[in-house]
Amino acid sequence: MADVRSHPAGARAGREADAARDRAFEDALALERWDDEGGGQFGAIARRPRRAGSPSNPIPLLGRAATKLRLAWRRHPTAVSVAGSLAVVVAVVVALAGQRAEFVTALDAAPVWILLVAAVLQIVWLAVRSETWSLCVGGAGGRVTRRLLYPAASIGYLGNLLNGQFGLAVRISALRRSAPKESPRASVLAATEVPILVVEAALVALMSFTLVGPLGLDWWIPPVGLAVTVVAMVGLRQLARDRRDGVWRGLAVLRGMSGRNRIIGLVVVAMCLQIIRNWFVLNGVGVDASVLDSVALLIAMSALGVLPVGPSIGAASAVIVFGADTGAAAAAGALLTATAALGALWFAASARLGSARRSPAPVALVSN
Repeated sequence: MADVRSHPAGARAGREADAARDRAFEDALALERWDDEGGGQFGAIARRPRRAGSPSNPIPLLGRAATKLRLAWRRHPTAVSVAGSLAVVVAVVVALAGQRAEFVTALDAAPVWILLVAAVLQIVWLAVRSETWSLCVGGAGGRVTRRLLYPAASIGYLGNLLNGQFGLAVRISALRRSAPKESPRASVLAATEVPILVVEAALVALMSFTLVGPLGLDWWIPPVGLAVTVVAMVGLRQLARDRRDGVWRGLAVLRGMSGRNRIIGLVVVAMCLQIIRNWFVLNGVGVDASVLDSVALLIAMSALGVLPVGPSIGAASAVIVFGADTGAAAAAGALLTATAALGALWFAASARLGSARRSPAPVALVSN
């Protein structure tokens, strides 16, 4: 029997299969190199093999504990997230001891329209955040249509309810699976998140000036944080200009003023949406919260978001910020998490339905 690969169609199919295997192998190696350099920990996508025969590192006890925790998170991300979530839930329950009635009353007092507004604001935030990511992906050389990018982003945002790093890993995996030829490699996609995170960090540092009094921060913390983020942004812009190959392509959106301004504008809109959403829910459950209180809650949730605490992040952050009104604050945090999950589900469903329609034009590359 003649070899199937000798036929033109069979040869083309064979070459495409080989190319797909090569791309998958290159993605795994790229993610491994990215993780080795400290750029991220994607245990759900790539697990770095343990180096045989490597000598033990004589680090202090706390360093060994941190290393063990990091390895545990890499090998068992779901188990660590669940354990962290349970620990935070227990801490919140202890904090609510004696205030169960206040917690239930606050949940019942929230009007339905407040919850609907919170869910709609979350959906709008998801759309803005997805568009921001699409600009970074386009700047990195991706030619992914929004029809494919938005559904991949929506799945990742569902993963954010468990952990931010897990959500990013899910987003990258989903986009590479749905558009392997049009999207950059996995390590480059991971780097496309860096410009967004740096702008968010700069805005958080800028807003922290208003929290010196309410949270009792030392006066020097906000200016130092803002200086660090500004230096980081300038350094990343220089790296984006000097290095244009490999993982550095993910920073390409920072090269031109137009790309930077669009990213900054979208991130500002996204953060304003979250502040408004926090204010609506806090006041809806009876917490006398100001705009500054809503900013404080946003900062607390951003800080705790890097930890594997899962869906308990909202209640835990609210209890930290509004300790004097624990029951109502915990109820507000729980409702913020619930409406975030509802908004993410709706956004994911609508993105999937939209992907069945006519595809729009690909995301335009950001001019350098």
